Amino acid sequence: MRRDPIVEEVHRVRAAYAARFKFDLAALIGDLKTRQERGEFEVVYGVPRKPRRPLRRPGPRRAQGR
Repeated sequence: MRRDPIVEEVHRVRAAYAARFKFDLAALIGDLKTRQERGEFEVVYGVPRKPRRPLRRPGPRRAQGR
């Protein structure tokens, strides 16, 4: 499998950020929420897309063996 330098950089940055909080998820999330409240970055919510084709709803099941 080919190595992607961008993915590797994302992994390095993520590991370094987590290490700042000794890999404590609650502390990491707390920091992110504080930074968001200070306006350092904004969370953008996307608009859900319509499916390309209509979803098929399953019909009633037929008895097996007929």
